[in-house]
Amino acid sequence: MMLVGFFIFATELFADNSDPEHVNPAGQKAQAQQVHGSEGGHGDEGGHAGGHGHPDLGKVLPLYACIPFACMLLSIALLPLVAGTFWHHHFGKISAFWAASLAIPFVVVYKGDAVYEILHIILADYVPFIILLWALFTVSGGILLRGTLRGTPVVNTGIILLGTILASWMGTTGAAMLLIRPFLRANDFRKNRTFMVVFFIFLVANVGGSLTPLGDPPLFLGFLHGVSFFWTMNIAPHMLLTSGILLVIYFFLDSWFFKKEGAVVPDDGEKKPLRLVGTYNFIFLGGIIAAVLMSGVLDLGEVNTLGVHRAIQDWLRDITLIVLGGLSLWATPWTLREENEFSWFPIIEVAYLFIGIFITMIPCLLLLKAGPDGAFAFLIAAVKEPFHYFWVTGVLSAFLDNAPTYLTFFNTALGSFYAGMPESASVPLLMTDKMIYLQAISTGAVFFGAVSYIGNAPNFMVRSIAAESGTAMPSFFGYILKYSLVFLIPTFVVVTVIFF
Repeated sequence: MMLVGFFIFATELFADNSDPEHVNPAGQKAQAQQVHGSEGGHGDEGGHAGGHGHPDLGKVLPLYACIPFACMLLSIALLPLVAGTFWHHHFGKISAFWAASLAIPFVVVYKGDAVYEILHIILADYVPFIILLWALFTVSGGILLRGTLRGTPVVNTGIILLGTILASWMGTTGAAMLLIRPFLRANDFRKNRTFMVVFFIFLVANVGGSLTPLGDPPLFLGFLHGVSFFWTMNIAPHMLLTSGILLVIYFFLDSWFFKKEGAVVPDDGEKKPLRLVGTYNFIFLGGIIAAVLMSGVLDLGEVNTLGVHRAIQDWLRDITLIVLGGLSLWATPWTLREENEFSWFPIIEVAYLFIGIFITMIPCLLLLKAGPDGAFAFLIAAVKEPFHYFWVTGVLSAFLDNAPTYLTFFNTALGSFYAGMPESASVPLLMTDKMIYLQAISTGAVFFGAVSYIGNAPNFMVRSIAAESGTAMPSFFGYILKYSLVFLIPTFVVVTVIFF
């Protein structure tokens, strides 16, 4: 299957793009656009296309250039089921194979421009993405909750509610990494834990990040483009309705399973009061949040790295995150991390798989950013009503990077209603006169991130930590079919009917 996918993609790409006007001379120096990364590097101001003199490859790429990305997702979805042992030992090689299946023909056909796109997504997106995840994973792994905490339906609902509230202020990734281990330990006596982790992903890792630009990358990107910091409070009703529905469903599910299991809270003897150990890591956690916010507020110029222009403050943020993670490792005794059941495997798994995802995703993002001039033109042209913006932005965000998806439809709305106006004048009008459209784009990009494991940065990390702890997690498609389609999509229908 892998070899067939590679040769089909390579052959068709060569066939359709052998025209010399589509190919730039070999050795052409890569130039780049300035990038202001959001949380984890998920997002930029200019996108991947057309930066500093580079042609917009999204205008000439065929739709089937997305085949390696589809194969990458299918590998993640199917191989753990049909060849579990092989996948467990070789998932890094499989990720590298699909990355190569895109990169090799892409570079041969588009030469310097393709090299630039690959370097751009690695340096401006993947590297800051994995640095942020590593820093949050490392720092949160040094915070241990000791004491007696047992996962009854009321306690579990309370933990998820707390995480949902925290997510808007410390980011979905920060809140998820902070709470997932105590949540899993509190429920180690429960037989059915899968649905608990899934709803944790729904709410803490996604929907909860709706109320401020710190919560989720797309909202941070909107903030960089002139959306006021507290404008996102205008989607509070959408967030409260969605969270309320999902929390009520979760509580009844947990109560039903608790009774069905005949669960009995273990008698651990004398109840020990809850207390946090390693609280100095909250200083490092605050530093991570401050560094992310700093990267969006300051403008220190840019620097050229291997032809990719990145803002100096973005490099400064990444270095700061590495230092903060290193300080956490130095300050926190390893015995505390062992007690917290900390290991490096989840972050290694995410790093290996997401390099393949990011590279194979390049054509999809280029096609999306080409707008009406690319192969997704039929989709862009069909988006007219608020519910169109909500669902199309959402569905694409569930499988692609939700920050550039947000930016694509943000610009589509500006072009539709305020063509020819500068962004400084049109964005305030979009925030007020056409608020419902910006609400639809914002909620679609954030909420639908919960639909799949790759919809938002912390989803796969939470899945990996839960699986390592012994919780049976659904496959890629199992997650979508058993949970997203059953619980999320009907909830989004209700949101559509009421608000859009």
